[in-house]
Amino acid sequence: MNWSEVIGQEEAKERLIQMVREDRLPHAMMLCGPVGSGKLALAIAFGCYLLGRRPENPDSPDMPEHPMLQKLEHPDLHFTYPTIKLPSMKSDYKPVSDDFAKEWHELVMMSPYFTMEEWMQAMGGENQQAIITAGESDDLVRKLSLKSSQGGYKVSIIWLPERMNIECANKLLKLIEEPPQQTVFIMVSEEPEKLLETIRSRVQRIDIRKTDNESIRQALIERRGISDDAALRISRIANGNWLAAIEELQADSEQGLFLDMYKILMRLAYQRKIKDLRKWSEQMAAMGREKQKRWLTYFLKMTRENFMYNFKQEDLNYMTEEEEGFATNFARFVNEGNVIPISDLANLAIRDIGQNANAKIVFFDLALQMIVLLLQK
Repeated sequence: MNWSEVIGQEEAKERLIQMVREDRLPHAMMLCGPVGSGKLALAIAFGCYLLGRRPENPDSPDMPEHPMLQKLEHPDLHFTYPTIKLPSMKSDYKPVSDDFAKEWHELVMMSPYFTMEEWMQAMGGENQQAIITAGESDDLVRKLSLKSSQGGYKVSIIWLPERMNIECANKLLKLIEEPPQQTVFIMVSEEPEKLLETIRSRVQRIDIRKTDNESIRQALIERRGISDDAALRISRIANGNWLAAIEELQADSEQGLFLDMYKILMRLAYQRKIKDLRKWSEQMAAMGREKQKRWLTYFLKMTRENFMYNFKQEDLNYMTEEEEGFATNFARFVNEGNVIPISDLANLAIRDIGQNANAKIVFFDLALQMIVLLLQK
């Protein structure tokens, strides 16, 4: 994989390359940033850069046409990612990344930009919680204890380390404290605050910004073949998130479903239809937990957008035409008196769903509280 496959992020690319040029490469780093900013793409491209540097020109940012790296099949490139337990696995078995290596390789080769939902679908476990188990840390210790097959670096890319269970996290901590020779750990995190403080203190954090709108616009034109005007509109709505830009292109976008569920909630809460709100909460509970968390994140976004809509400044809003159409009449119900309590309510629901609380209770409680909050001024 080459740098060219990373959309925008020129500053981050240069910073990573500069660390190598100046011999300041840490043995463990963590790329942190918002969803859709290209953290995983950056991590993979950087890993390939480290493994493919030419001895005759080590400072060059260019990558060789290395077949194994182009196919992401280099023996010194290791991937760790959240997994699930399939029904065919024994009850005491701890799933590891290699159990889903084929699915991971196919997804990453298709594009290094994808969502957790897409990864869950690839594994065949949309209604489960994906984690990184202690079995994975044991497997990683075994792999990294071997000598480099090419005599250079060994690169371990860990996608979403915040999903490690505590046993795995403690074992990984020990591995980071006493790393095998010439091993570089590249973590890719969206919620670094959920990691053990001891791990965070032992890695060099690199914050990745949102992708600039112009880079997204150009990528939409070049990679997706859409018109300049459409690319400009979509890039603005995406607001630095390439995944959101791609979603906007899809006719059967999940966002359409999310908006419908948002509209239904607000209308029923305003009308105080308790029985219908219970049915709504049951519909929400029927979604997988990952999808529920994504809807709650969408709920937070719509809370912000409707609040900002009241200021009548187009530069502050990032809504689709359909979302804006709903906001025309609804936005006045999100105001200075309730915008923070509504946001707090959603964040609490995200926490509860993440801790496997009863989804029917979580969403029915949210719905009932919205009845009260919509009346606050």
